[in-house]
Amino acid sequence: MTGERDGWFVTVDGPSGVGKSTTVQALHDCLAAEGRPARRTGEPTTSALGQFTRSHADEIHSIALACLVAANRYEHVETVIQPALQAGELIVSDRYLASTLVLQRLDGVPNDFLLAVNSRVPLPDMAVILTADPELIAERIAQRGITHRFHLDPTAPAREAELYAEAAAYLMSRGVQVLPLDTSHVTPSDVARRIADAILALPIASIASTTRPTPQGT
Repeated sequence: MTGERDGWFVTVDGPSGVGKSTTVQALHDCLAAEGRPARRTGEPTTSALGQFTRSHADEIHSIALACLVAANRYEHVETVIQPALQAGELIVSDRYLASTLVLQRLDGVPNDFLLAVNSRVPLPDMAVILTADPELIAERIAQRGITHRFHLDPTAPAREAELYAEAAAYLMSRGVQVLPLDTSHVTPSDVARRIADAILALPIASIASTTRPTPQGT
C-alpha cells in the first residue's frame, strides 16, 4: 500500500511489562512541549474491527488471528496513517508491525506468512523497540496480573525478547531506523525523552510546528 508521503511515521513496540503505554503518553507530552505535537494512534484500533480483534484475541488463534490483525492494520493505514502522512503530519503508533512479528509467531504462525500478509503496509521511518530483562518483565506481569493468554507461558518473556531482536533486524534490513531501548532501570519519562530526542533529530523541518494532534479514529 503506497501513496504520497510528506509526513513522518514512528512506531513503538515491545513486550508487555516494559512500560510501553506510559512511555508513549510521556513521549507525546515531550513532543508537545518541544512544539512538535504528534498525532497519536495505536493497534488494535478503536474501530469496530479493532475492538473485535482486541476482545476476541484470546478466543481466535494462529493464522485466523494473524489475518484479523492484518485486516485491522490495513484499515488503520487507509483511514488514519496514510491520510496523516499525506497531510505532512508526524504520527506515532502504539504497536505496529514489530508486534505482529512477535505475538503472532508466539501463536505459531510462520514468519514468512506474516511478512506476506503484511507486505503492503507502509514501513515506519523509525521503529522504537522497548526491551527489558525477561525476569523483570515476568515479575511485572505477575504483579499486574494475567491480561491475555500469552502471559500463561512462563517462557514467553524470554522468547518475546528474542523475537523482538529478530523483528528489529528485519526492519533494519528494510531501511527502517530502529531505536532499541532497555527500560529495565530507567523511568518511562527518561525513555520518552530519548525517543523524543531521536525523533527531533529526524529531518522533519517540513512538518509545521503548529500541527495539532488529532484523536485516533478509524
